[in-house]
Amino acid sequence: MKLRKVTAASATVLALALSATACGSGDDDGGSSGDGKKITIGIKFDQPGLGQKTPDGYEGFDVDVATYVAKKLGYGEDQIEWKESKSADRETMLQRGDVDFIAATYSITDERAEKVDFAGPYLLAHQDVLLRADDNKIKSAEDLNNAKLCSVTGSTSAQNVKDKLAPKAQLQNYPTYSACLNGLQNGAIDALTTDDSILAGYASQSQFKGKFKLGGLKMTNENYGIGVKKGSDLKAKINTALEAMVSDGSWDKAVKDNFGPANYKNEPAPKIGDIKS
Repeated sequence: MKLRKVTAASATVLALALSATACGSGDDDGGSSGDGKKITIGIKFDQPGLGQKTPDGYEGFDVDVATYVAKKLGYGEDQIEWKESKSADRETMLQRGDVDFIAATYSITDERAEKVDFAGPYLLAHQDVLLRADDNKIKSAEDLNNAKLCSVTGSTSAQNVKDKLAPKAQLQNYPTYSACLNGLQNGAIDALTTDDSILAGYASQSQFKGKFKLGGLKMTNENYGIGVKKGSDLKAKINTALEAMVSDGSWDKAVKDNFGPANYKNEPAPKIGDIKS
């Protein structure tokens, strides 16, 4: 068996290659630590404008916020592992350690705060209605009385309207928001209700451009927080990252990029660390 002779020149090339590999990407602006570590983040996979899985990757306001936070924590985009966090699974995922944090239209409530900790809030949303662009009949919650109101099966938003604000609303259950949108478009229903940020995301889709509008009713306050495991030191670190995102203009840009096409009149960035359910 022949042994390959290593010359001084080839040894130098090898040393330089090893040195470059060892340096990794930790010194660039991407925030990657270069040590091969990953951070696992929970998001929604099916909410346009907020958290959506596409053939090209992941996009939406929550994705932009989570990516910014991860960078401030020392992780590049290639070090993020995204996991789908359905509404009913979020507390369990955090408690089991399936994810490091969750940014998934996660409204801060007293009940949830007993099980997990929240950083933020990073967005103040309101329960609202989505209407056809030419509908000028519904201008208040009272106007929803006798209207055909769409609810997604398992959602409490439409039931809240029926129970508290418009008891005569004709509540109809659809399996998905997309089905509600189709019903709204063809006149089968008069309004779809959930958080205004979610409605803006759906209305911003190219196939619905110009067809719908937000009612602007602001029927409830929904403070979105980033969920972490109870007692985690990530809470303070994430709050610091969110403060930087607001101060350097990245937060405003993310709002405009993701909700702009729906003319979403967002609230200013909430005060980070001012947790109110």
